[in-house]
Amino acid sequence: MRTVRDATRELLRDLGLTTVFGNPGTTEIAFLTDWPNDFRYVLALQESAVVAMADGFSQAARKPVLVNLHSAGGVGHGLGHVFTAFRNRTPMVIIAGQQTRSLLPDDPFLGATDAASFPKPYVKWSCEPARAEDVPAAIARAFHIATQAPQGPVFVSVPVDDWDVEMTKPIVHRPRIPGFAPDPAALAELVAALEASERPGIVVGPAVDAENAVPELVALAERLNAGVWASAMSSRCSFPEDHPLFQGFIQPERGLTAEALSAHDLVVVLGAPAFTYHVYRGESDTPLPPLFIVNDDEQVLARAAEGTGIRATAKLAIQALSERVGPSGREAPAPLSRPQRPAETTPISPEFAYATLAEMLPDNAIVVEETPSHRNVLHDHLPITSTDTGFLTVASGTLGYGLSAAVGAAIALPDRKVVAVIGDGSSMYSIQALWTAAREHVPMTFVILDNSQYAAVRILGEAAGGEKVPGTELGGIDFAALAGSLGCVSHHVEHPGELKAALAAALADDRPNLLHVRVDPDPKVLY
Repeated sequence: MRTVRDATRELLRDLGLTTVFGNPGTTEIAFLTDWPNDFRYVLALQESAVVAMADGFSQAARKPVLVNLHSAGGVGHGLGHVFTAFRNRTPMVIIAGQQTRSLLPDDPFLGATDAASFPKPYVKWSCEPARAEDVPAAIARAFHIATQAPQGPVFVSVPVDDWDVEMTKPIVHRPRIPGFAPDPAALAELVAALEASERPGIVVGPAVDAENAVPELVALAERLNAGVWASAMSSRCSFPEDHPLFQGFIQPERGLTAEALSAHDLVVVLGAPAFTYHVYRGESDTPLPPLFIVNDDEQVLARAAEGTGIRATAKLAIQALSERVGPSGREAPAPLSRPQRPAETTPISPEFAYATLAEMLPDNAIVVEETPSHRNVLHDHLPITSTDTGFLTVASGTLGYGLSAAVGAAIALPDRKVVAVIGDGSSMYSIQALWTAAREHVPMTFVILDNSQYAAVRILGEAAGGEKVPGTELGGIDFAALAGSLGCVSHHVEHPGELKAALAAALADDRPNLLHVRVDPDPKVLY
């Protein structure tokens, strides 16, 4: 007898969803039983880590990913990074277990009440199929919604007894729905504006690298002689930061954004919102230049306060522009000036830590970052130069992403060295992911920058006039001991002279290594 489980596995093979991230419970047993040899199950020890790990896998590999969660409790644990997957635009299909259908009227133990509503609004679509026979079709629909621009997570709740029901309906394989090019008239208006501009600028968002379009963007920027900025809080690097046209990073505050862009007489925002803000310091006295916003998300285009919106996926928009604009004779903007190499101090400064890592990093490495109090230090001292998934971070601001996502990225791309630079506070949200790194034997390096506090909270609190803010002091955590207990090689680093040797040893090892680096505990400014 062909069951719903059999049909679903056939479908998952067709869709390329044979790597499954999960943490199993009893409502998932019927889905997992007789696990096929051609499927891979990646076990993480808490559902938040499961979802973040799957997100990192999907972002690094640029392909959809399957997550299996445990009823309402497991979904609840994972919701923080379902939110992250929504903000990261991750094509993630979540299948959650549900209690047996015959028990649901009695509000049973492990039952999920109104399961399809639980993850909203941070999924593109969700359902609990009305009949067992509808499960494969629901998963197929979820896949095509998740992978259709703008991409994002989707959710299907499946009662445990559905998997053994006989399946007679055929499952028809359908190809993924491709992206879409810009409207010709809107494109012509943008081309005319670029030709008339004397000082054009481009603000690039994560969508460019997500669509593997960085080389095309570099060629377009060079043709236009346009200065290129990284969008605020971008979760990927979409332009090589050592390129002479690179101008720096937009800061998530209105006045700083307008000030940065004031040198341009036209700005094209490509694959990013216009704009992302984090702190409010009043309205800007500096007006924004004329804007064109190219994005695949109707919500991003609709909420922009000003500018001309063009709906298109990033790669096709870049290709269409490249075909229509000619080489420019305008003068290129001055290249970005970077700070000098920091001095050696004890405790180690974050600047020195990032500058040393920049010296040691392999050419094809992927940096996964979650150090909220040191993000601009990274920008200054660790330029990301790769044009192919060189950098990943969290778009949602939800702590606990980086450590788990780095493990997922290392599983996705085992031939590339993954280096995760994580703050001490952030790391403790998902420290269990070290166990998965050891279990999966991934060659990666974790660098924990320990300033013994939630420094970003303290800095923003003080900037807003707060005093004696509780709950920001940490300290006393031995990350090297934690890493060793979870199966990783570990190193203590307290003095500048120790850092380079520890990094060299870790990067040369084919096992997961963790460096516990004690850094200056008194950062002062975020933006």
